[in-house]
Amino acid sequence: MLKSHHLILVTAVFLISFGNHRFFSNIIKEYPFSIENIGFLISLALVFSGVTVLLLSLFCYRHTIKPLIIGLLMVSAFAAYFMDSYNAVLDSAMITNAVNTDVAETLDLLSFKLLLYVLFLGVLPSFAIYKAKLTFASRWQEIFSRIKLVGAVTLGIAAALFVYSDFYSSFLREHKSLRLYSNPNYYVYSAGKFLTDQLEQGSLPFKARGQDAHIPEVDKDRELIIFVVGETARADHFSLNGYERETNPLLKQEALVSFSNFWSCGTSTAISVPCMFSHLTTEEFNKNQALATENALDILAHGDANVLWLDNNSDSKGVAVRVPYENYKSSEINPICDTECRDVGMLSKLQEYIDAQKQGDIVIVLHQFGQHGPAYYKRYPAEFEKFTPVCKTNQLEDCSAEELNNAYDNAILYTDYFLSKTIALLKQNNAEFETAMFYASDHGESLGENGLYLHGLPNLIAPDAQRHVPAIIWLGETYEHAGMAALLEKRDRKFSHDNIFHTLLGFFEIISGEYDETLDILRN
Repeated sequence: MLKSHHLILVTAVFLISFGNHRFFSNIIKEYPFSIENIGFLISLALVFSGVTVLLLSLFCYRHTIKPLIIGLLMVSAFAAYFMDSYNAVLDSAMITNAVNTDVAETLDLLSFKLLLYVLFLGVLPSFAIYKAKLTFASRWQEIFSRIKLVGAVTLGIAAALFVYSDFYSSFLREHKSLRLYSNPNYYVYSAGKFLTDQLEQGSLPFKARGQDAHIPEVDKDRELIIFVVGETARADHFSLNGYERETNPLLKQEALVSFSNFWSCGTSTAISVPCMFSHLTTEEFNKNQALATENALDILAHGDANVLWLDNNSDSKGVAVRVPYENYKSSEINPICDTECRDVGMLSKLQEYIDAQKQGDIVIVLHQFGQHGPAYYKRYPAEFEKFTPVCKTNQLEDCSAEELNNAYDNAILYTDYFLSKTIALLKQNNAEFETAMFYASDHGESLGENGLYLHGLPNLIAPDAQRHVPAIIWLGETYEHAGMAALLEKRDRKFSHDNIFHTLLGFFEIISGEYDETLDILRN
């Protein structure tokens, strides 16, 4: 027989002991085992256990204790796996990514190691709790016991903070990022923030923008612009930017500009894609505000442009909800599918669409699946496997650096092919339109550097690999508004997703109060 407050204590100790390997391994890097640090490290374990006890004490009562603790154990098992395997941080943005992840992306993350984590950290302790016999005193006795537990834990936390105040001052001031790995405390906080954001999103009034947008009457030429939203591409793995491997053999044959100093708004698709099309800058960006406001595509539509979004990713993350949208993740629509549907399939019917638009400019957005991890080896057809041997597992830490980079670079090779085919399509239309392609990746990717994998770390602690992205502009022969020579002079200037909104409007010479020429790559 087990009392309820004893179960809460046992659960907290279990989680801090077995679900926080990444948390303590990161802490030990900053506070190595020594006589000087050992007391602080023990107190830290007790403090975070105490925080978990306080959290559970708020919500775990006679009818809720087992369901809530079992749910917490199951989620914490998944959290431990992703933190241990990929050094992931489960903040509100990562929870947003998880909610928006489709079935194919979820399957890429499944592994035998994940099964073991869930079994030993989730299922087995949950089963033990399910079978455990709990004893409950009278209501008032239970309340009194809970008050004593909370009081004792609070005093213990206060004592630890006082005794090791110098350590905690350093920990809280200089090593804020370490707290992001505490399991379950940080993801519970993040889940609360996510829910708050969702409620806020539903309550914000929708704002129209750029309804004054128009194209000057003197502009008689029609524009055809394709904006490619890349996925998980790193600037330093594009040979156009000096990478030693030839990952852009087709693009290097084109007259284009690759911007070597281009930076993303965020480290995840759910943040970066809305930010790309928003008038808000990286410093100002708030996803809820962005989604409750018309974006660059809406303003182009106000200017009478024909707007189309084609998607081979999960979705547009709320950007394309007011413009024509087609999903190419299905073989029923995408004609080029093998183990998965390929990005190049989005080009299959574009000429028909272009021919059908008899009036007005045309802007087409192609949202790639690109180099989406961790199964990089799936992101390209077999004929693009130039660099070998490749990592053929989603357990990236089990692969050598060479195998991991080979798989990733093969996926970049396929992006090179896709972008070259996009340019070829535009060239077919040079006689009828002023044509251009603008490509920018949504974010980068960590490939094992410093034990980090994938992406999604908060901007505060994200390495350059997750935010330094490739960006390319190709201009057709008849495009008169920006010379290639002028763009080449800017190739090493620092730009970011903040410039995309205004550059898209600039391609079409949109006149609007929303347009800022100083942020337009073509004219600044």
